[in-house]
Amino acid sequence: MQVEITDSHCHLDFPDFAEELPEVIARAVAAGVTRMVTICTKLRSEPQVRTIAEAHAPVFYAAGTHPMSVATEPMATTDDLVALAAHPKFVGIGETGLDYHYTRESAVVQQASLRAHIDAARQTGLPLIVHSRAADDDMARILTEEYRNGAYTCVMHCFSSGAALARAALDLDFYLSMSGIAAFPKSEEIRSIFAAAPRDRILVETDAPYLAPPPHRGRRNEPAYTVHTARTGAETMGLDWPDFAAQTQTNFHRLFTKVAAYEAQF
Repeated sequence: MQVEITDSHCHLDFPDFAEELPEVIARAVAAGVTRMVTICTKLRSEPQVRTIAEAHAPVFYAAGTHPMSVATEPMATTDDLVALAAHPKFVGIGETGLDYHYTRESAVVQQASLRAHIDAARQTGLPLIVHSRAADDDMARILTEEYRNGAYTCVMHCFSSGAALARAALDLDFYLSMSGIAAFPKSEEIRSIFAAAPRDRILVETDAPYLAPPPHRGRRNEPAYTVHTARTGAETMGLDWPDFAAQTQTNFHRLFTKVAAYEAQF
């Protein structure tokens, strides 16, 4: 029986896939990637992302405003996000977060946007999808402050931050998602963070078209390559490949409850 896995974060609406999207999805399914969550990073792109999810059975979607875009895009309100969540294949809030590496000058508006997305996650019960880069202290503080205001669920997507932020997220029962970065030869520190994390708090993703893992590093990433990252995850956590894959599937279902409910209809 083929080992099954989920790509919990990709960007199938990006131009990189425009010429062969059906083939990309078919390759993923053939590789054992049973489902993909494609992420809308600007709310004006939500109709296109929604159309992809509606057209392809293995694809679900989430939407939000990426922190690097909040200074140039209209602010996503909690009401905007809650309204989008009515769609049966809309399964997460984001991606949102903080990015001080490239866009520190918009830190204040990024933080306001993040809090609006958290409120939407709290109201809808859908998981928050967080991007964090060079903002560990503020990210840990805001996630913790907001959790005290009311519980919500969250995945730290493409986790490549420090151990302190990992601990803060795990202390809130959040999830860490492993991307192709964890498979890079020089990513020992990231692998050590995942190795120390609870098995039931790990997801895998591609962030396609970015961050292709070996042996495809330097080329366009695609959901089929989730398998390469997941095999690294199995080695990192000392698990057999089928056992690690099954654990991440269980984790995904626990966090993305709307996916399981949708699939149960068929």
